[in-house]
Amino acid sequence: MELKKYLKEGIYSFCFGAFPTYELLKNKPTLATEIIVHEKLEESNDIKKILDLARKNRIPIHKNGKLIEKLSGKGNIYIMGVFKKYEMRVDNSKSQVLLVNPSDMGNLGTIIRVMLGFGYENLSIIKPCIDIFDPKVIRASMGSIFGMNIELFDSFDDYQKVNSNAKYPFMLKAKTRLDQVSNKAKPHTLIFGNEASGLDDSYLNVGTPLIIKHSNKIDSLNLSMSVGIALYEFSK
Repeated sequence: MELKKYLKEGIYSFCFGAFPTYELLKNKPTLATEIIVHEKLEESNDIKKILDLARKNRIPIHKNGKLIEKLSGKGNIYIMGVFKKYEMRVDNSKSQVLLVNPSDMGNLGTIIRVMLGFGYENLSIIKPCIDIFDPKVIRASMGSIFGMNIELFDSFDDYQKVNSNAKYPFMLKAKTRLDQVSNKAKPHTLIFGNEASGLDDSYLNVGTPLIIKHSNKIDSLNLSMSVGIALYEFSK
């Protein structure tokens, strides 16, 4: 298979670096098509684990440093995994996060990693949104995406049709502070808007809108930071 730079419309994606590649092989080995290593790669214990997993699952291993540099656009990547994109479904009986029109790849990857850190394995997303399989998302998630269920919806109405969780939109116009919520419903959905515009006012009529209070020295918190704070409070 001739590999070219990542395309949103393509059927393959890449994970660059040892940790994301290990997570791919640990969680989705049947989707991995090959592992590519750089000639300069030093075989540490971590690298040995990756290569042993690849051999165990009969995944081809090739040496091609120039290809890694071409696909990653960087000179400090020495191992990568290639995998087929796949469809997922969230478990609507479980608590989850809902992102409305996320547009930053780094934020999305970080959110995925933080979610797994607090035991949340289901992420719903309202389109339009960024490409969840872009290598930048995968790298920012440190491969955590391979342990996550992610489902995309055309609209919030479509999401509402299949999900009856208690809903908590996070909004600057909300009247209830996050630290005032004592009886947190389960299962629940924590809802966050776009990095630039947040949630529109219609979400003030959804569930229990919440605000994370902070000092007036900043205008707002970063999206991934807000999600992390909310997950910490709701997972107590």
